[in-house]
Amino acid sequence: MNFSPRNQMRLLGILPLLFFLGQGVHYWRIDQLGHMLWMCNVGNLVLALGLFFEQPLLVRVAAIWTIPGLIIWFFYVVLAWGVFFTSTLAHVGGIAVAAVALKTYRMDRNSWRYAFGWSLLVQLVSRFVTAPELNVNLAHSVQPGFERTFSSYWMFWLALTIATAVCVWLSGLLWRALWPTVESSRTAATSVGVR
Repeated sequence: MNFSPRNQMRLLGILPLLFFLGQGVHYWRIDQLGHMLWMCNVGNLVLALGLFFEQPLLVRVAAIWTIPGLIIWFFYVVLAWGVFFTSTLAHVGGIAVAAVALKTYRMDRNSWRYAFGWSLLVQLVSRFVTAPELNVNLAHSVQPGFERTFSSYWMFWLALTIATAVCVWLSGLLWRALWPTVESSRTAATSVGVR
């Protein structure tokens, strides 16, 4: 069976959807479904939807979050708890699918702003719908280990928000260096005098 490149991209969306569902089954079994709202998990769902419905912005926003998500996952999950199959699929698989998708959808200059806004929205939702002891997206309390640095949650939140903005900007920059949109490529060529 031959699929057009367009349909191949749509079918690629099945993978991040499976990663999301795998995490859902894992968290359902341990009675902690609130963890499904972590940016990495929601990111796989957004990536799948972006691929299914051919929405470049959704693909880009999800892709931007795969880099900081992979780093945070490695330091706070893998080193602390070890490797879990569904978690590995969600993080390593998610960044692999994002890389393949961005070869087609490319990365523009502004998607990092949407990725940042999306993180604020998901963090707000996490604050209202998840249990405080899960501290999903650090929406409830200071990350353990930072209590001496930050005397209040709101000071921690402000620092976290600034760090998040920088991280998603850098992630977008990295993806754009690899696969820029046509407009980004033209702008770069014009700025160095290439016509």
